[in-house]
Amino acid sequence: MKFEHIPVLLAEVIQHLKLENGNIAIDCTLGGAGHAKAILEAIVPDGFLIGIDKDEAAINRAKDELSSFSQQIKLIKGDFSDLDDILSEVGFLKVDRILFDLGASSYQFDFPERGFSYRYDAPLDMRMDLNQKLTAYDVLNEYPEGKLTGLIKKYGEERWASRIARFIAEARKRKSIKTTFDLVELIKSAIPASARRKGGHPAKRTFQALRIEVNKELASLEKGLESAIKHLKPGGRLMVISYHSLEDRIVKNIFKEHSRGCVCPPELLVCVCGKHPTLKILTRKPVTPTEVEVVENPRARSAKLRVAEKAC
Repeated sequence: MKFEHIPVLLAEVIQHLKLENGNIAIDCTLGGAGHAKAILEAIVPDGFLIGIDKDEAAINRAKDELSSFSQQIKLIKGDFSDLDDILSEVGFLKVDRILFDLGASSYQFDFPERGFSYRYDAPLDMRMDLNQKLTAYDVLNEYPEGKLTGLIKKYGEERWASRIARFIAEARKRKSIKTTFDLVELIKSAIPASARRKGGHPAKRTFQALRIEVNKELASLEKGLESAIKHLKPGGRLMVISYHSLEDRIVKNIFKEHSRGCVCPPELLVCVCGKHPTLKILTRKPVTPTEVEVVENPRARSAKLRVAEKAC
């Protein structure tokens, strides 16, 4: 299958990053390298890009896509939650620009064997890092029913979570749930017909929940954002593109917390906490794709972009 990558909100990313020749930048989620290429074009000849991805295939594609910038890049297979160690390894403890483009990449969705999509029949995998042990198959066939209910409800925000988990638990007593289509059929059976006729594909939320669980995406995001803020230079910019409310809520709350100053009780006349804002929020409301972009790239539909600047 031919892979075609269209970077989401590319014009808005470049506009808000305000890149300059000589910037040190990090793309924490290389994916198809579309954002990385545009960033490099804006910061060379004196700039440098550190590209990170958990997926070995993404690293290999980026090497080809960015081959003309081989002297201005360092590509690292890793998790952005390990940003402290990664930056220590490459020798850049402070950087100018950091981008997170969250979720699974187009490549992972479009290649059936990865098991991310409910549109293709494939083994239940969903690992971004193929070296890790836990797969979606393990989650579905080994997690207790109550734990399945909790993660589908929490990570998928699925109102039918308990029914879906119950149908899964009953089905796996007869035989293991092995493929994406096995799971899709179970989900369709669990959700009443009237509910399946609205709100998009009935398996979408459960697949999202499984992917988040397998890859520990939300925990990685919190840790990665905190590290990114720490490593930004004063005046440096941090940008995050999220695709569902759970991600966006984490980004919004962390940005808000770091933009707060004094937290002393109002009755104190003098600040004793010594807390100063570490971020200035530049997008009070998230930037969303234009109608034109959504038509050209339907996967951009749910994207939300938030930007903050390091204050100190």
